[in-house]
Amino acid sequence: MTAITTTTLANKDIPEAIQWLCDQFPGAVAFSTSFGQEDQVIADIIWKHKLPVRVFTLDTGRLFQETYDLIDLTRARYQQPIEVYFPDTAAVEHLLREKGTNSFYDSVDNRKECCHIRKVQPLNRALEGVKVWITGLRAEQSDNRHDMPLIEWDEKRALYKYNPLIDWSFEQMTTYLAEHRVPYNKLHDKGFVSIGCAPCTRAIEPGEHPRAGRWWWELSKKECGLHA
Repeated sequence: MTAITTTTLANKDIPEAIQWLCDQFPGAVAFSTSFGQEDQVIADIIWKHKLPVRVFTLDTGRLFQETYDLIDLTRARYQQPIEVYFPDTAAVEHLLREKGTNSFYDSVDNRKECCHIRKVQPLNRALEGVKVWITGLRAEQSDNRHDMPLIEWDEKRALYKYNPLIDWSFEQMTTYLAEHRVPYNKLHDKGFVSIGCAPCTRAIEPGEHPRAGRWWWELSKKECGLHA
């Protein structure tokens, strides 16, 4: 198999690049959405151009009501299937039985354990058989994402990870949403930039880093393990 690099896709716009990847890996291209602003841009592109991409999301069981409202609104708008993956029931029950409902506040290790059960494990199930994983990552979001390329090989999962918005600015993203009238989470209008689980997300103050509202009680790299 010929290696796919940033150069391979550099001269293609996003719809062309996704279609090219779908042609290379028929039936094995998937997009994971958490219904953030970036993800809504990509979903709009996929569905408007009728690209053969499987779209899925992870429901951790602790999302904001506004996120669930947006899922319903997005379904109604585009009339397209969205697969939903939940965490393993037995794993969640064991975690709560052993450590309680809010163990993630007690330590970084506990928080990562919760993220692993509620997000990483379901993601791994969703990506079984996938050859290209499309994400909504942008370089501006965090230091960990600053040097991520347009497309990369994920050795652990044995797939390509395509980040079509990696070089987009916040202004480019919000301009696209406005011009195309794409539905978005109303929490974004209340100071929430990065939105995850409700107990782990707060609005940020002017001048704060975009990821400051995630796991605000700890000093970590502000990642859950999905894109480490």
